[in-house]
Amino acid sequence: MKILLMGNPNVGKSVVFSRLTGVHVIASNYPGTTVSYSRGSMKLGDKMAEVIDVPGTYTLEPTTKAEEIAAQMLNTGDIVINVIDATKLERNLYLTLQLFERNIPVVVALNIWDDTEHRGIHIDLDKLRGILGVPVIPTVATTGQGIKDLVECIPKATSPDIPPHSRDERWATIGNIIDQVQYITHRHHTWLERTEDASAKPLGGAILAIGVLASSFLAVRFIGEGLIGYVLDPLFNNLWAPVILRLSSLLGGTGFLHDIVIGKIVGGEVNFIESFGLLTTGLYVPFAIVLPYIIPFYLVLGLLEDVGYLPRLAVLMDTIMHRLGLHGYAIIPTLLGLGCNVPAILATRILESKRERFIAATLISIAIPCAALQAMIFGLVGARGWQYVAIVYGTLFVVWFILGIILNHTVKGFSPELLVEIPSYRLPSWRTVLQKLWMRVYGFLRGAVPIILGAVLAISILYVLGIFGAVANFTAPVVTGLLGLPKESVTAIAVGFLRKDVALGMLAPLALSTKQLIVGSVVLAMSFPCIATFVVLLRELGVINMLKSAGIMITAALLVGGILNLAL
Repeated sequence: MKILLMGNPNVGKSVVFSRLTGVHVIASNYPGTTVSYSRGSMKLGDKMAEVIDVPGTYTLEPTTKAEEIAAQMLNTGDIVINVIDATKLERNLYLTLQLFERNIPVVVALNIWDDTEHRGIHIDLDKLRGILGVPVIPTVATTGQGIKDLVECIPKATSPDIPPHSRDERWATIGNIIDQVQYITHRHHTWLERTEDASAKPLGGAILAIGVLASSFLAVRFIGEGLIGYVLDPLFNNLWAPVILRLSSLLGGTGFLHDIVIGKIVGGEVNFIESFGLLTTGLYVPFAIVLPYIIPFYLVLGLLEDVGYLPRLAVLMDTIMHRLGLHGYAIIPTLLGLGCNVPAILATRILESKRERFIAATLISIAIPCAALQAMIFGLVGARGWQYVAIVYGTLFVVWFILGIILNHTVKGFSPELLVEIPSYRLPSWRTVLQKLWMRVYGFLRGAVPIILGAVLAISILYVLGIFGAVANFTAPVVTGLLGLPKESVTAIAVGFLRKDVALGMLAPLALSTKQLIVGSVVLAMSFPCIATFVVLLRELGVINMLKSAGIMITAALLVGGILNLAL
């Protein structure tokens, strides 16, 4: 049996899904698209049933790619659990009526039931069940309330025999239902609602946004540095380094195989960043440099998602983003880019026009450093002084804004107005937050570690064969003349196509000045994205637009790098 979870965005559908399926969840892309959904399994009686978390949709008359996929997936299910926000019953019932018209068994989960009392909303459940003709179960997915009753009612799902209606007829029916089953009484605002009101106003929203983003940055840095300093560095230096030295001795301390597996050992000590062996740099970079910042970033992102803050930030940023040819929701993939550019570019699917997606994807690839690259910037540039880290980030922000304005005036097309659902603030479910954190971290490691190991292997082989030396000599006029970097740094720039964090780590042993390190960091951040991001760009934008985006990257990186070289 295949059970589909369907509902509007921000109704707690993913939390219901988590309650039903537990931790055995697989995230997938719908065939032929980059629209993602989750699927898991649950025990229903003495049998196992497949549960699919369908992309959120307001209607079965699709206006976006996600809604189109949701409508297509409806044809594959046996039963639909229609998750409804009980505090917004009128809006949610439109999809419910459309499901009834499709003649598929439906159970309604009236979620966020606890908030109805807080908001003075009273719903007559018996009357609503009688009118709809299907099981209606009040649930609070964050606490698990009603989930057992929901599971017990799945076999009782019914399929109302309702002929197709027009849009106006559906809304008229909904109005009649609301008049019969719901009434509202006065009650005082809660502190969460007062915060909602403040965060939607320009002054209060700006202050809150600055506070949230600053707190998020400090939390990521504090947790990341703590994991590095107190957990991962001691593990590598005290436990893994002796193993590496013993293995180095067994391999004779030199030779082609030694240089590939172990890398360079100087003075009997292992430098995990500079050695560039598969078992040294290849493991140290993803696990001891990148992972410590990935974990807190995705933790903070999950909290902001589940609290309901990100859509408010989108509304707050709408005016600024319009100057860049985007609407406010583009801030969501932009923030995702601070974790990893790959899901960020995939998330540009939420933008409605090709023009918006091209601008957003290009700006993310050029001016939004991923968490892996940020970790290296913090580690290498931060060691020279945090004011220099500020110069790197300040430069990228100015590039993001100015380049966005230029693209807005040169890229043809339209940018629609912002139409986004604003959910109420809610205290998050830690179980759900931690489950999302695990899935995202696991997905990062599964995708990143093989790429990093492959990059280190390619670097070692090309270096031994002397190919990088030939490339360095050929590009020396640009690298040394325009950017003021030593010609050896071209190796790092070339490796940036595979993995930018590895590339920036390659600058460490070159004894660069602070100015050169700043220029190198900015040029690497702005030039070609890692190969995984590049592949996604190709798939999302197409060959022509990808080449245009790549041309913009190269031009902007060389121009800004040259300006920084002169200015500093």
